[in-house]
Amino acid sequence: ISPSQQRNLEMSTGLRVVDRTALILDIFAQRARSAAGKLQVELAQLRYNLPRLGGQGLVLSRQGGGIGTRGPGETKLEMDRRRIHGRIHDLEERIAKLKNQRQLHRAQRKNSRIPMAALVGYTNAGKSTLLNALAAGDEVLAEDKLFATLDPTTRLVELDEKQELLLTDTVGFIQKLPHTLVSAFQATLEETVEADLLLHVVDASDANYELQIKAVMEVLSEIGAQDKPSVFVFNKADKLPEAERDNEYIAARMLQGRDGVVISAKDEQGLKMLREKIKGFFNQGQVTLTLCIPYDQGALVTELHNLGKVEAIDYDEQGTLLTVKMPVSDAESFQKYVR
Repeated sequence: ISPSQQRNLEMSTGLRVVDRTALILDIFAQRARSAAGKLQVELAQLRYNLPRLGGQGLVLSRQGGGIGTRGPGETKLEMDRRRIHGRIHDLEERIAKLKNQRQLHRAQRKNSRIPMAALVGYTNAGKSTLLNALAAGDEVLAEDKLFATLDPTTRLVELDEKQELLLTDTVGFIQKLPHTLVSAFQATLEETVEADLLLHVVDASDANYELQIKAVMEVLSEIGAQDKPSVFVFNKADKLPEAERDNEYIAARMLQGRDGVVISAKDEQGLKMLREKIKGFFNQGQVTLTLCIPYDQGALVTELHNLGKVEAIDYDEQGTLLTVKMPVSDAESFQKYVR
């Protein structure tokens, strides 16, 4: 509802009126734990409340009406607006600094040459549970409630003994996600834009999963990530009726030609299928070369370790022999060393 409609309803009923956006902001405020999350929620709340400032009769009046003076309540409203504008400016500066810090972290991760993927999807689809199931180390918060995750969390995932992946858990989306939230959480959502692959997690047990997919795609389009390569992960297959579990027809009906899997994050076999799907994506466009690097160009050996996956190493009279798996785009510069 518009600010004027909300104000008229409150005046008519004498009650506080909360619209959908305000309710979502209240939930976000309860879930925010990190400093960055709290800053982003506060910024969204201030942007939402700014057009809703209004006087309650003469209560806000600081100057009386008359010639050469301002009308009742005007001065107090101007002071409130000025204070909120100042706070918004301060928050935007602090969030910009956090954004720069995140960009440095992303640059470091890219320099490590480890592929990056991001979990996206409707809120409460099981993204955090999936991250905990795939990754080693400390578990992230995973609860059966809306917007349990507000801050991006990145974990290292071992796809096999030779291949690793950096996987980021992101904030859950919802239908008609308020623009104030999208803009306030831009620094967080950039993790999605920078990823090499999106794992679009869908709650397979929800009857409205197609509407949820559409809502997620709309948000991805809004942040410029609609063309990112995606793998659909229909999660919570364990909650389907028993007759529909492990049913190829049901899985095909859900996927509708989309590249993906129907699994449960609690089932190791399903997680293995997902790992194979991710490996298949990142192995596309890669080539395995056997290179001979002269001993006086040892820096290239270090570069190859950073650039690709060194599968074998040996030595002969001419130099260091390496069997390396690397992207085709990087292979051209090493053609003269191919054995």
